[in-house]
Amino acid sequence: MLLEKINSTASPSPFGQLSKEDQLSWLMEEYGDMVVRLAFTYVKQKQLAEDISQEVFISCYKSLETFQHKASYKTWLYRITVNKCKDHFRSWSYKNIRYQDFFRSIFPTAGHSVESEILEGEKKEIIFEQVLALPIKLREVIILQYYEELSVNEISELLGLKSNTVKTRLHRAKKVLQSSLKEGHRYEG
Repeated sequence: MLLEKINSTASPSPFGQLSKEDQLSWLMEEYGDMVVRLAFTYVKQKQLAEDISQEVFISCYKSLETFQHKASYKTWLYRITVNKCKDHFRSWSYKNIRYQDFFRSIFPTAGHSVESEILEGEKKEIIFEQVLALPIKLREVIILQYYEELSVNEISELLGLKSNTVKTRLHRAKKVLQSSLKEGHRYEG
């Protein structure tokens, strides 16, 4: 029903004359999982990622009328999510409380047999744990490029960095990951 309303509008905005509530509902349906996944890659805790996701959509709701369409909704939501995660790291609770409860089944498994599915799942989990162990500056570029499939230019725009800085961070992150996966230990930098 909501998608039909969006498709029937003749306005330059995909939302046309929809109410703010309908606009928010569509954004949550379209990008909700992506926002939670991205937040999780920063905070490493499922419940906290979901809480940050709620904060992202509250901010989105408050700012819908001022959104200037200079970027896509997806890029806008990425930016809000990254900023909310960074706000969390600056918060008192992050600095004074240790979080646990890692969410380990974030990626679906694929394969032909049960054995190959288990092995593939374990491999993805090991790699993802190594990615989560990276420092935030390296982790965010890896997540955005390989898990969210953004280009270097999109990452550059999203994080407010030069393209060469993004490329350098990607290169460093890959080297650290290769080294830690060969040696079978977590990065502790």
